[in-house]
Amino acid sequence: MTFQHLLLIGATLLCGVTTGFVFAFAAVVMPGIRNLPDRDFLRSFQVMDRVIQNNNPWFVTVWVRSVLLLIAACVVNVPQLSGWPRPLLLAALAVYLLAVQLPTGVVNVPLNNQLQKLELDRLNGEALADARDAFEPRWVFWNAFRTIAGIVATTMLLIVSQAS
Repeated sequence: MTFQHLLLIGATLLCGVTTGFVFAFAAVVMPGIRNLPDRDFLRSFQVMDRVIQNNNPWFVTVWVRSVLLLIAACVVNVPQLSGWPRPLLLAALAVYLLAVQLPTGVVNVPLNNQLQKLELDRLNGEALADARDAFEPRWVFWNAFRTIAGIVATTMLLIVSQAS
């Protein structure tokens, strides 16, 4: 097994784990807290997000390294590949960066940050409902989008890994 192939396998693994993380939020976490009252919903999301925002080493290692390894895998493998695996690897990179990472940075993280600033104990019922309405539908939509894109990118990486 070559260094190029090991790099591709590592990138595929970390992209898959990252996709599994957003999938877990789409399939379990958000549906699990959906039926909570507004204050409890917002508080529970704040607490979960704080674990991530406090630079949880497992999360940071997987999330950041998925991007770095995928870029490195492309730099090293694209010149070596011929035929359809080359554009498929580049497409996987584009999907992962533009449809998983970009929405994370542009939509989900800013929504998380806005939610972290709320002092929930100071908000009345109407303000809590407004805060939830400003957060939940948009966050859930974009997380589902990231999940589907991550599955597509990881599938493309698996196909390229098998072909190389």
